[in-house]
Order: sequence, then C-alpha cells, then structure tokens
Amino acid sequence: MSGDAAPRPVYGRVLLKLSGEALLGSQSFGIEPAMVARIADEVADVARLGVQTGVVIGGGNIIRGVSAATQGIDRVTADNMGMLATVINGLALQDAIERRGVPTRVMTAFEVRAVAEPFIRRRAQRHLEKGRVVIFAGGTGSPFFTTDSAAALRASEMKADAILKGTKVDGIFTADPTRHPDAVLLPHVTYQEVLEKGLAVMDAASVALCRENGIPIRVFNLLVPGNIRRVVLGEPIGSVVGAGTSAG
Repeated sequence: MSGDAAPRPVYGRVLLKLSGEALLGSQSFGIEPAMVARIADEVADVARLGVQTGVVIGGGNIIRGVSAATQGIDRVTADNMGMLATVINGLALQDAIERRGVPTRVMTAFEVRAVAEPFIRRRAQRHLEKGRVVIFAGGTGSPFFTTDSAAALRASEMKADAILKGTKVDGIFTADPTRHPDAVLLPHVTYQEVLEKGLAVMDAASVALCRENGIPIRVFNLLVPGNIRRVVLGEPIGSVVGAGTSAG
C-alpha cells in the first residue's frame, strides 16, 4: 500500500468565473455540447473533492449587452438581454453537471421561477454546504454591471476562499500574449497593480470589491483540460491577484 496521501484541496469554497465565450468551443455563436461537457466534467470532479463550488457564467456567446447597445438597442434593454443569456448558459451547464451525478442549483438575480430559484443568500449558502454546485445566473440583476462584478459580489456574499477565473491564456501577462509573443507571465500581482496598470483581469469595480473582502483571484487557462482541479489543489499554474508584494 502506498504511503502517499491523496491530494487535498487548498480551498474549501470557490467561485468559478466563466465567460459565455467559454461555451463556444469551435463555434462562432451558441453552445458547443462538447465544451459544456468538458467543463461539467471538471466542475463535477472538483465538487467530488469536497470543494464547495459556485459558478458565475456570462452570456457573450449569445449576446453581449455592450455590443448590442452599440447596434442601436437601448443600453438597459441590451443588458437585460445579456442577463437572460446567462440564464440559458446556466441551464445548459446545470444539465451537464447533473448528468455526471452532482446535484446542482441555478439561482438567478431576477425571478425566472419556472426554470430557476431566485437568489437568496442564506439558501445559496445551504446549497453549497450540502455539496450542491450553485450556478449564479442573471449577473447582478442590474444593468451597467458586468458578470465580473457579479462574480466578485457573489464570492463576497458567499465568503468564498478564492475566485477562479478561466481564460484563453495562461494567466496575467505584461501585455496581450496573443498580440505580443514577448509578453511575460506575471505569477503574482497585487490588487493595486491591476488597478494602476489596467491589467486585463476583471473590471476595476470587481477588483476593488475583491481587495476589500480579501478574496484572491486565480487566473488560469481554461482551455487546458484538468486546470480547474490543478488550481483547486494549489498547483502553481496561472497567476494570482492578491495582497502583498508582487513577484514581478
């Protein structure tokens, strides 16, 4: 019998932030079932480790409020459309996770009682404590706020140990690595550096709220299979936004 202990998560409760574009896969619009299935596999795997898992998902694969507003739709109406898109994505992810045997609840910032529960903080906490994955849809329920803001808000309300932000690159860089091959990965940056340098992590209001509540932001490449589990187990991948002195 091996004496090696099973890997233990470094977080007890996390908030996973996914963009709507994460569900696109190889498509230019909508939901690719294979991509939803892979994300569901990883979320279910993390939940089985005993990590209480919340998810905030965007709606950009269907419609983005800001983009729709530039096309002549009233901004408030456009943002409401975007928030409805996050509910569609949340239901797709819920179905996929539950097919893997993990109980899941979709909670929305506005009432859509026929398909989801309204968000009530204490009820959401009980769901997490009972091992249910909670998908927070509908953004903040108000226009003019991003789903990054929703992630920071829900993480603060749920007292999450960290926000895990899945992206298309390996972490936070000195410049956009897709345009600047010489960009350098920053393993650790402070909240203040993100705000002062305008680093592309989350919007300023979201970062400020995380700083106020002492919630670190782990930024990692969602496109690498298994990375959600690796982050939860504390492997040194991606970048961390937190307090203290930058390693860069």
